[in-house]
Amino acid sequence: MGASNSVFTEKELEDYQELTYFTKKEIIHVHKRFSEIVPGQQNLEFNIRTTIVPMKNVLQMEELKVNPFGDRMCKVFSTDGSGNMTFEDFLDMMSVFSDNAPKSVKVEYAFRIYDFDNDDTLSNSDLTEVINRLTGGNDDERLKLPKEDMEMLINNIYQEADLDDDDMLSFAEFEHVISKAPDFVTSFRIRL
Repeated sequence: MGASNSVFTEKELEDYQELTYFTKKEIIHVHKRFSEIVPGQQNLEFNIRTTIVPMKNVLQMEELKVNPFGDRMCKVFSTDGSGNMTFEDFLDMMSVFSDNAPKSVKVEYAFRIYDFDNDDTLSNSDLTEVINRLTGGNDDERLKLPKEDMEMLINNIYQEADLDDDDMLSFAEFEHVISKAPDFVTSFRIRL
């Protein structure tokens, strides 16, 4: 394991293992991935407790470059909500997106990622943003759905998922819908 293992004490590795869905070996691998995005670092020598990586660096990871929700993922997992990440923020994100994280945890974080206004519901504006990001409408005005199509799509979502007819989705309603999506767990992951 060499130099990368010396970054952590055995107690730190045990603590991280207890708090994540990773083995000690996977934690060391996550550290290596984090070191690749630390500004100006060409090796593993940085202070793991104080180093903060700007969101723009995190978004350079291949898995996040192509993800329309990469910025939201960073903001949801960053301690201060800015998207800038400490090693522990990064470890938490990678853990939730790992194959070993339970579906219930993945659903909770998916809800938080899609809740753009952080009001604990998925409203019209949240769903509009989700749809625009999924269709490329945020990046290219030509790809935006016409207003009527957007309204029809959101109404269809509410018909299917809004059990209390309040024109928004609560976490429980979102969780209920996701439970019907068999491919959710496999699509909500980042491989190490």
